[in-house]
Amino acid sequence: MKDSELGEIYAVVQEFKNFSKRLSEDIDPVKNALLYDWNNGLLEGSIIRIKMIKRTMYGRAGFDLLKKKILFSYK
Repeated sequence: MKDSELGEIYAVVQEFKNFSKRLSEDIDPVKNALLYDWNNGLLEGSIIRIKMIKRTMYGRAGFDLLKKKILFSYK
């Protein structure tokens, strides 16, 4: 085996060690994600929709019109 191959293997192993260390530090959220069917996908989708509306309305009108446009998009 060449030195460059050993270096690549060592880098992959080191990355996996770092990943597993971070995973073990956040073990409670990981367990919850695996145990429960709940997620925040619906909320994230709503936030993305609001941000898109906000970007398209930038500089065009005040808060009142932005609020009306967001509320109208959910009907």
